[in-house]
Amino acid sequence: MNKILIALAIFIAHFTLQAQVKTPQASPKATVFQTVGLTDVEIVYCRPAARGRAVFGNLVPFGKLWRTGANENTTISFSDDVVIDGKTLKKGKYAIYTIPKIESWEVIFYNTTDNWGTPTEFTDANVVLRTTVKEDALPKAVESFTIGIGAIDANFAYLEMAWENSSVALKFEVPTQKTTLLNIEKALAGPAASDYFSAAQYYFQSNGDSVKARMYIDKALELSADKPYFYSRLKSLIQAKQGDKKGAIETAKVSLAAAEIAKNQDYVKMNKDSIAEWSKK
Repeated sequence: MNKILIALAIFIAHFTLQAQVKTPQASPKATVFQTVGLTDVEIVYCRPAARGRAVFGNLVPFGKLWRTGANENTTISFSDDVVIDGKTLKKGKYAIYTIPKIESWEVIFYNTTDNWGTPTEFTDANVVLRTTVKEDALPKAVESFTIGIGAIDANFAYLEMAWENSSVALKFEVPTQKTTLLNIEKALAGPAASDYFSAAQYYFQSNGDSVKARMYIDKALELSADKPYFYSRLKSLIQAKQGDKKGAIETAKVSLAAAEIAKNQDYVKMNKDSIAEWSKK
């Protein structure tokens, strides 16, 4: 019996050791992160190597949909809307597919990003943007498929792809000027309601100056058009902390009504509990 147990233990240990062995990927994963102006761009892809094989027209057939890399989807994410070939691509994450041809590549931004390689059923409904970019021949072959962001300007950059003796560069424009002007206008206009709310919340939660907390939450409510229930909730808590139970109850009722309209049951309960507590003599 002991021999059987020992043999079993050795087998399990050997199996565990084998399960922990890691080997390099044939097409290793890479991540590119680049800020263009004020827009963050992230690319995640796998990098196949030529390894002496003819790539375009052979390993990657001309005129057919290509996964643009290896393994799972090659993806690109934009933190802002960008403009490509005069068309707006909304901020978000997309799969990149391409159709390489001898003198040009078709570049496709696709809505679903959880495919392994190309989709089982490619549908035009998931194509968010499609454009064609000129192919350039490279004097020196690129061994591993490479994607990067190049020719970076404050207002644009190029999505660059290269493999073997072929390369393409797709220009995309970012809203740097628009975003900067909005930031300037916001800064010159002074703090927003959310800034005053955050300040009031900090003073309340850190047991700071309750007078300042009250002043800031009043300002937040004054500047806020919709006067959210969580603003009124914070004000009621500050009033209660200052000993103004009557005022706290009235404010909590305002928060309760707004929370009921918003169907936020957590805030409905909190306000009801507080009103009941503050109503005790």
